[in-house]
Amino acid sequence: MLAAQSLLKHRRLLLLQGPMGHFFNQLADWLDAHGIENRKVNFNGGDWLFHRRPGTVHYRGRMSSFSRWLRLYLRRENIDAMVCFGDCRRLHRVAALVGKELGCAFYVFEEGYLRPDYITLEKGGVNAFSALAFNPERYLQHEPIANERPLPTRPSFKYMAITAISYYSAGWALGRFFPHYRHHKSFSPLLECGYWLRAGLRKQLYRVTEWQLIRHINQHMHRNYFLVALQVFNDSQIRQHSPYLDVRDFIAEVIHSFARYAPEEQQLVFKHHPMDRGHRNYRRFIEEQAIQAGIASRVYYVHDAHLPTLLKGSSGVVTINSTVGLSALHHGRPLMTMGRAFYDIDGLTFQHGLDRFWNEPYIIDNSLYGRLRSYMIKHTQLNGAFFGQSHWMRHPKLAPRNQRWHTMLRFSQLTALTLLVDGAGTELMETCMEWFAVIG
Repeated sequence: MLAAQSLLKHRRLLLLQGPMGHFFNQLADWLDAHGIENRKVNFNGGDWLFHRRPGTVHYRGRMSSFSRWLRLYLRRENIDAMVCFGDCRRLHRVAALVGKELGCAFYVFEEGYLRPDYITLEKGGVNAFSALAFNPERYLQHEPIANERPLPTRPSFKYMAITAISYYSAGWALGRFFPHYRHHKSFSPLLECGYWLRAGLRKQLYRVTEWQLIRHINQHMHRNYFLVALQVFNDSQIRQHSPYLDVRDFIAEVIHSFARYAPEEQQLVFKHHPMDRGHRNYRRFIEEQAIQAGIASRVYYVHDAHLPTLLKGSSGVVTINSTVGLSALHHGRPLMTMGRAFYDIDGLTFQHGLDRFWNEPYIIDNSLYGRLRSYMIKHTQLNGAFFGQSHWMRHPKLAPRNQRWHTMLRFSQLTALTLLVDGAGTELMETCMEWFAVIG
């Protein structure tokens, strides 16, 4: 909770772009309950759909003008801290630089380093931008505390899917109102809906087609395979903190290194990222690379296998810089990272390259990992979920929100707004948006 308590040391906070949905609304309520003034900037129609509180402003300018606009806004409103979700988005990289220039604190939310039931909040940046990456001595000297068990957060896949479709629909419908905004993915609601539908269908398909393979791996390949944890194809951690331009580059390097240097009795298992199920399928590419390397019979590819079981049964784990690496350390499995990660330090991860990793055993410093985990729980992790319950934001003044009902309300309002402004000009659109902001 120390990360959250740091927010309460400030007088006035500016919320930048948050995760899709109501989470930043909850955060604003929590800050209000503690008497902390806060403002919000919306950058697209999806942001507007879920955040229309008093003190909200819309940035509709060009990216090239954002730095100047933000600098003036921070000074005019006496903002002493900014909060965002994800520090690799271009808007947020600019905000971090402006904040550093003006002495304005910069806080970043991200998916939990420790999962499930945690989210991350750090000052300055997360992952390879985390202070942990630049100053590991902070937790190397940290004394472990009692390992508290987090309360279940019950994240909902259906709620996340509805939220995503609503967010992208609003971004598309209100594109004229935010003409210069460029998202990191397409804002087409049909395309986004198609990805979610395909992900759901593939999940059901893989249950039928992969259960025998998964059972074979779990029952007959114990400590006889290396696990490769894949990441989402457009993950900013790959673009910003690794030498790879595409996940396929990583896959190819791992396969060919394994073919040349791994013991012949060992197998290679690729685990697909669940959030990438609707976007990518690497089966054909993995098969082609394995055939080229002459190890087609030793390479496997699975989607929805139980990750902790795969980790426990593996001989070791390879990842770019996923938080799966921390799970591997938790289960005591040898770990090789191929990108920049704050936990990639001597004593935890293999430090001598992928080609040697397959054959050279090393011992994980469990005491070091214990101090790292303890430090993270105390200083960077919050018991909550972006699409579930956030126990850390409980407050006597706050009534519980029905987030699913609010999402459906927002979606119905979006539908009405789209019908009202279809073919109309920006002025009418702005009037309608202001009217919906009044009614909530």
